[in-house]
Amino acid sequence: MHGLIVIDVQNDFCPGGALAVPEGDAVVAPINAMMKDFDAVVLTQDWHPAGHSSFASSHPGQAPFEMIEMAYGPQVLWPDHCVQGSPGAAFHPALRTDADLILRKGFRAAIDSYSGFFENDRSTPTGLEGYLRSRGITRLTLAGLATDFCVQYSALDAARLGFAVEVRMQACRAIDLDGSLAAAIAAMKAGGIALT
Repeated sequence: MHGLIVIDVQNDFCPGGALAVPEGDAVVAPINAMMKDFDAVVLTQDWHPAGHSSFASSHPGQAPFEMIEMAYGPQVLWPDHCVQGSPGAAFHPALRTDADLILRKGFRAAIDSYSGFFENDRSTPTGLEGYLRSRGITRLTLAGLATDFCVQYSALDAARLGFAVEVRMQACRAIDLDGSLAAAIAAMKAGGIALT
């Protein structure tokens, strides 16, 4: 069984959003077209409480995109984005949302969550693995935003958990912060992930 994981195609990551990924909305049409080809479709949704610890605004004197050290490791400070219930947290209006599961992540105030499988401590599970295994899904294709953060983290975790993983690069877009896209591509290739 083959599942499609659509990562964070939300208004705040699309042009005009609080943390816009260049051409972020360009992923919508290819993702919509792909959905019919899979046994299950999962959408992840960044879902932060106001004042989340990953927001630069929660750290006086710090600016967006600076790095700080959190209890669980290094953390990029982001502009406030995908705040629960806000228009920015909503899925892009053109994205098909007739999915099998919508998984919300990043809702714990003290820890960020890039991966659809684990919080950024790399050990607190979201429950996605159990859902996929109970559905009999062994192969995963990933698409969405952003290639170098949430897509990469989700793909690496899925591979680490024993799923066969492919990332559809034409249905992803990157933030590319200080060479993060090249690093993500190298890490995914090293992790045995097919980049197609």
